[in-house]
Amino acid sequence: MAFEGLSDKLSNVFKKLKSHGKLTESDVKEAMREVRLALLEADVSYKVVKDFVAKVSERAVGEEVLTSLTPAQQVIKIVNEELVSLMGSDNERINMASKPPTVMMMCGLQGSGKTTHSAKLAKMLKADGHRPMLAACDVYRPAAIQQLQVVGEKAGVKVFEMGQIDPVIIAKQAVRYAKDYGHDIVILDTAGRLHIDQALMEELQNIKEATEPDEIMLVVDAMTGQDAVNVAKAFDDALGITGVLMSKLDSDTRGGAALSVLAVTGKPIKFVGMGEKLDDFEKFHPSRMASRILGMGDVLTLIERAETVMDEKEAAKLTKKLQESSFDMNDLLDQLRQIRKMGSLRSIVSMFPGGDKIPEEQLDDRQSDRLEAIILSMTPAERAKPSIIDPKRKRRIAAGSGTKVEDVNRLLKQFEQMQKVMKQFTGKGKKNKAVMRQARRSIAGMNFDRIPGMPKK
Repeated sequence: MAFEGLSDKLSNVFKKLKSHGKLTESDVKEAMREVRLALLEADVSYKVVKDFVAKVSERAVGEEVLTSLTPAQQVIKIVNEELVSLMGSDNERINMASKPPTVMMMCGLQGSGKTTHSAKLAKMLKADGHRPMLAACDVYRPAAIQQLQVVGEKAGVKVFEMGQIDPVIIAKQAVRYAKDYGHDIVILDTAGRLHIDQALMEELQNIKEATEPDEIMLVVDAMTGQDAVNVAKAFDDALGITGVLMSKLDSDTRGGAALSVLAVTGKPIKFVGMGEKLDDFEKFHPSRMASRILGMGDVLTLIERAETVMDEKEAAKLTKKLQESSFDMNDLLDQLRQIRKMGSLRSIVSMFPGGDKIPEEQLDDRQSDRLEAIILSMTPAERAKPSIIDPKRKRRIAAGSGTKVEDVNRLLKQFEQMQKVMKQFTGKGKKNKAVMRQARRSIAGMNFDRIPGMPKK
């Protein structure tokens, strides 16, 4: 995960600070020296690091901090605020046209993930109530048009293509098509190169002139480190980008580019790609990213992700089952599948405070598959009424799912515990919406923190 090394080093710095009752100026200077090294090792721009440390030091050696009852916490608070300031004060919105369609021009080097992330963005916009359309303007890379069609179909979005003709003509016709057929957003997937050259920039400038895009979104690969910042500056100088979409932020990249882009280019990161699936895509919130870097988790993003995968009809159906105390193994299976849509277990747990400290071997996504296999090995009657499962049935279920009887026993015990928790929320006078939402969250929480292999609370 990006920033993992930086997060660990900063945690060690703050741990040392917390061991002091009161902080002296030399304590703060020593801590800032380690913070500087941690940021440089994370591939953050030297100038950005220098300015960042200077600002934190200036505030941290103030009288208010040094005489505070909890000076270490004050220093952490200052570092958090300066990290947020470094990446931008808040999530930057898309520049929407006053009169549809809004034209979004996606640009970037070849291999940055431009085509896939165009589809991810389109899917997110569709979920927000828009009618986006993808336009295939990359006519050079082999199978680029076919790739856009495949990911566009997965995203459930219209893909406009005219074959391998002049991309400027394709872009103009795509905008005209969107106007005629009621698409309020057009996403132009333009061509990239292995490196920046004059031919690429001229073509992009011609597309910009022909379509007058409201948003010029640069897709950069976080794994390229400071090169990503250099690429962003070059594209900004040539095109005047309005924002950055950072891909592969789920990788083991050091993450310094995310901390440098705004300071170097003046253009904000608006979206980040966090995985290979189309749903592994998020709006970039500086405050939440700073919280992740400092090991404080990101529960707000987790809640938003849960809300996007939770179907309203299914939620109402589950609420009714909770009220009637008729929640069974079929419902548990549905919940497991809903949680899987939210991403990998590592990505989910990392959003909890301290979740990034849980060892990788304890976060095996295959455990969820085993639970599903156990439930699917049950008969309809057993799923509806697990209490009828006797030792003989347990042996059959274990054999059918390729697991052990102990695994079946563990699942049944966890299910029994869930039912006890749910009964607390379905008593007289407690059947209101707020309480039922709390009950649903309890189920979701028990699903992914009580599965085999997960550490107990």
